[in-house]
Amino acid sequence: MDLYEYQAKQLFAAHEVPVQRGELATTPQEARHAAEALGADLVVVKAQVKAGGRGKAGGVKLAHGPEEAEARARDILGMDIKGHTVRSVLVTLGADIAEEYYFSILLDRSNRRHLAMCSREGGMEIETLARQRPEALARIPLDPVTGIDDGVARAILGAAGFDDPTARRAAPVLTRLWEVYRDEDATLVEVNPLVQTADGGIVALDGKVTLDDNAAFRHPDHAAFADTRAEDPREAMAKEAGLNYVRLDGQVGIIGNGAGLVMSTLDVVALAGEEFGVRPANFLDIGGGASAAVMAKGLEVILGDPQVRAVLVNVFGGITAGDEVARGIVGALDLLGDQATKPLVVRLDGNKVEEGRAILAQAAHPLIHMSDTMDGAARLAARLAAGAVDEGGATPDPDPAATPARP
Repeated sequence: MDLYEYQAKQLFAAHEVPVQRGELATTPQEARHAAEALGADLVVVKAQVKAGGRGKAGGVKLAHGPEEAEARARDILGMDIKGHTVRSVLVTLGADIAEEYYFSILLDRSNRRHLAMCSREGGMEIETLARQRPEALARIPLDPVTGIDDGVARAILGAAGFDDPTARRAAPVLTRLWEVYRDEDATLVEVNPLVQTADGGIVALDGKVTLDDNAAFRHPDHAAFADTRAEDPREAMAKEAGLNYVRLDGQVGIIGNGAGLVMSTLDVVALAGEEFGVRPANFLDIGGGASAAVMAKGLEVILGDPQVRAVLVNVFGGITAGDEVARGIVGALDLLGDQATKPLVVRLDGNKVEEGRAILAQAAHPLIHMSDTMDGAARLAARLAAGAVDEGGATPDPDPAATPARP
């Protein structure tokens, strides 16, 4: 779960990371009251969206006094920033900035390690810095047991080119940011910029935190961070059903059992879809031991997506038996009734595959097509999604083993 800046700063403050005082506002009037409560001549009004580049988009503005804060909030609220609608702003104290730095801790999945990144050049997009001046960005692998203590913090800062006095002041902040990362089960803690003020203080002027949803059971308080207004309703429905679902920008809905199989199916559908101008519409993993009810819920989520034109169900029976999957498909279509109008291509293999195919054949549902191979199923699903038909009006079968389900 990605946090808004104000939420990240709440976690920072709880771990004694220095941050500027600020108040959240959802209306221009609330922004005015927030500026009055802060009692400063200069405040910053910052759009709260889960996207970078807010400053370039006009979502971060200085304001001199409450009246200006109200006007700047009126300008920002309702903006669209990279597809995110601004529904709230953070009104925070201005800072007398002497220098800007960059610091982050992240889970480096490709190398299976925790990684700290640090630079004396903060305030710019880290991707740009890494591409244009990679030598200016120190990358330090972290021992998960040691984490960042004072010695490790000094080593990180030294590798990034900080002088000793600055490193001495910044090191305690880095150790506390590690505490945020470790204690809150985060996969990313980023501060850009981390600033040194004119009086020598080190302050996290911004904050980005991603929490590991797999660790949510250890942090019931994290549930309060969820923003249901910004959540995709289909993703919310899937989450409530315990399904691993991510919506994509495509036309072929995909259901599989096991993340590896689903990822492979995405690749095969993407390749097959190039010919027909269609792409995968989602990632949906029903898990290794999914029941008929789980299969039905997965289909309900995908078939209700208006961008989906066809669905590919690709299941290899292991713990998940083929007959259970087939019953789930038939049950979902019965439940949806007239709402189900999109063709389904089903590829079953493995445990109880013959029983599953027999159930689908017996159902003889006009929307169901069966295929024996993954490549053939992907091509057929892509063709159906594209509406490709032959001269007689029927959908040509690209896989000799793929046939409409019939008794």
